[in-house]
Amino acid sequence: MDIVWLLLVGLIAGWLAGRIVQGGGYGVVGDMVVGILGALVGGYVFRSLGLAQGYGLLGSIIVAAIGAIILIVILRIIKRA
Repeated sequence: MDIVWLLLVGLIAGWLAGRIVQGGGYGVVGDMVVGILGALVGGYVFRSLGLAQGYGLLGSIIVAAIGAIILIVILRIIKRA
């Protein structure tokens, strides 16, 4: 059941990050990948800053979305270089 929650959080966070960064969506699978990688990035950033990670489903989505936004911005910077 944890895999289902991971995929759900990844899908929502990836879609949300795509909308916020104004790059549009990346499709269902692309949004999931961006969201899951974003969850890893967001978790690392939050731990590094000494901030408590989000609690519950909503907190996980927020942390993953912030991480996905950071990931998308970094990838766009690398792509331009």
